[in-house]
Order: sequence, then structure tokens, then C-alpha cells
Amino acid sequence: MLISAFVLGILGSFHCVGMCGPIAFMLPVNRTNTYIKIFQIALYHLGRLLAYGIIGLAFGLIGKSLYLFGFQQQLSIIIGLLMIVVILIPYKTFSKYNASKPIFKIIAKIKSSLGVALKKKTPETFLTIGFLNGFLPCGLVYMAVFAAIASGNALSGGLYMVVFGLGTIPLMTTAIYVSHFLKGNMRQKIQKAIPVFIVIVGLLFILRGLGLGIPYLSPAPVQHTVSTSMECH
Repeated sequence: MLISAFVLGILGSFHCVGMCGPIAFMLPVNRTNTYIKIFQIALYHLGRLLAYGIIGLAFGLIGKSLYLFGFQQQLSIIIGLLMIVVILIPYKTFSKYNASKPIFKIIAKIKSSLGVALKKKTPETFLTIGFLNGFLPCGLVYMAVFAAIASGNALSGGLYMVVFGLGTIPLMTTAIYVSHFLKGNMRQKIQKAIPVFIVIVGLLFILRGLGLGIPYLSPAPVQHTVSTSMECH
């Protein structure tokens, strides 16, 4: 499933450029020294990966608690269905119940902190900007979070989110160097491919949850048996 995380990150980065692109364009990078600029951009991405990793650890832990109650198969099916349903629901309907609304004050503080950080040029500033950027609400991040929950433990959830973040790096880096690229039909085609890929990932989670005995895709659930027999001497 880590491959799906990376591909989701690559495809999702086209969406990320639209959402987080303005932040990338405004990064106070050094325009005269190429090596310093590369280092600053690397710190920015490291900050984002740290944020994604923390999010993945937290939600992976939630998934682990559900696994402990014996909901492994059901959880995978539910997550797959959620991914598909979210794609099928019209955006206007979904936006009315946006999960970010109850935490609007927190998001406002993050944006305020980002505004302050963008005015500085110290090394830790780029790490801070990336870290705060990672916590801004994003539909593609929500999809990755669903998968982190279904991963079943904190480590796998964190790893899934980090790999997702790695997939976003190439295009986000390009956005920093070139403010306008991939216009027209190509970008539209990729944007249309994102929902299709998410539905495919959702189907894979459902397939995995069904436990059909298909190696790697839908492994049979492990049966734990406890012996109650006792020997009498």
C-alpha cells in the first residue's frame, strides 16, 4: 500500500500546488546562492514530512485501537467505502460539512504563524513554514489519513503519510522555482485522474478487508486459536 501512498502524493501534488502553491511561491529563499536555496527548500519539505508523519502516527494509533477490538477487516472495508463516497459526493455538499470548520480557530492561528514565519529568512524558519503547512486542511491529506487509520498501527500510519509527502515533493519543488507550469489540458487531465485513483485505492482497501485469500491483495484473515486441552497424569 506504500506504492499507493507515493502515487497519491504525486497526483495529489497537482492539487497541493493550487492549495499550498502560494505559500511555496512566497518562501523567502535565497535568490543569489543556489546551494543555500536548495538547503532552504529541503528544510521546508522536511518540515512538511514531519507534520505528515505526526498526523500519520496519531491516526495510525487510532487504527491500532480499533484493530485491538477485532475490527481489522471491517475497518479496511469502511475506509475504502469512505474514500469512494467522498469522491462521489458533490464538492458543494461536502464543503457544508467540512471537517476543518470545528477547528477554524486553530487553523487561523496556523495561518497567522505562517504569515510571521514567511517574513523571516533564518534556517529554522523554512522548517517551521513546512511544518505548519503540513497541518493546513487539504482533501488529499484527508484521503491519506483514511489510509493511515486503516494501516493498523502508529508506525505504519506515520510511514504511509511520510511516503505520501515524498510523492508531493517533486511538483512542490518545481512550484517554488517556476510559478506557472503545466497549464491547459495536461493539468486538467491529471486533475481528473486523481478521483479515479482514489476510487481504485478505496477498492483495494475493500478488497483487502474482504479477506478473499488473494496474496498481497486480499490475504485471508489470520485465525488465532487457543488450546484448552489439559493433560492428566
